[in-house]
Amino acid sequence: MARTGDQSASIRPPLPPGLDTGLFRGSPRVPAILCIVVLASLGWIYLGLMVGAAASAGHVSGPGMSLMDVFSPGRADAIGRALFEAVCRPSFGRPAADAVLASRAIDVVLVYLMWSAMAFAMMLPTATPMIVTYADIAQAATAKREPVVSAVVLIAGYVAVWLAFAAVATALQWGLTRAALLDPSLAPASPLFAGAIFIGAGAYQFSSLKHACLTLCQRPFPYLFAYWSTETAGVFRLGLKQGLYCVGCCWAMMLVMFAVGVMNVVWMAGLGVIMAVEKLTVTTRFGRAVGAIFIAVGTIFIVSSLVAHWPMRAG
Repeated sequence: MARTGDQSASIRPPLPPGLDTGLFRGSPRVPAILCIVVLASLGWIYLGLMVGAAASAGHVSGPGMSLMDVFSPGRADAIGRALFEAVCRPSFGRPAADAVLASRAIDVVLVYLMWSAMAFAMMLPTATPMIVTYADIAQAATAKREPVVSAVVLIAGYVAVWLAFAAVATALQWGLTRAALLDPSLAPASPLFAGAIFIGAGAYQFSSLKHACLTLCQRPFPYLFAYWSTETAGVFRLGLKQGLYCVGCCWAMMLVMFAVGVMNVVWMAGLGVIMAVEKLTVTTRFGRAVGAIFIAVGTIFIVSSLVAHWPMRAG
């Protein structure tokens, strides 16, 4: 009910229980950024254990991974070695007897955890501008003593979408392994396959769907403001929708990991930076430049492979 004058200030309702706490007396950015840092750090720690074990065992592969030699102490950490051996087990994705089905189920879970860790490590930092924007709107609402929902709920919705993507990527990895397109070290078994992925990801950079999703990622304020909710379920749905837009923007670039080695931490970091910069810019020029580079890289992969095999065919 609308009120005027000094009376309005005296009859404003108190904040709902749980909202008038230290969590929101300061900036709502604090719990949001803390959540991002913790989840992204956990992702990098999990991946670091695996990659460190792979480097120690001499199984790192893919462009740029020679940098990981510095992290090869000669004896892999026990946890990291166990994770690496389970995820990179040559039997993953191949026909199994009933006696080892339980073991294969564990392999699937560990591969899923790997892709989930990659989503946390690579994608959560790119969502920081959107999450901070929500926190700023929440702070303005809190200043007016309006009810708000923690940005952590928004993050939960966003993360849920990427956890679903991790399940799809796990299934895709299983299929690619079964088709012998990935070798036991999770690197592409064929440069033609790697080139096709690069060209596909590059072409997607020019698509209208990519542009539409990227625009919503670059300018989250109008969407968050228009669909603002004071209900937990409503904010969770906001996070889901923002996560879907992010997947629509970045799924093809995430699949580039199949072309450079799924555990190639150098490319993980590089692609994460590219996706973050793409979301921070207000034009499509950067994204299209990345697309052109990807297409060129893919073309080089394919042409070099054909040239290398040409003498054999001629003979």
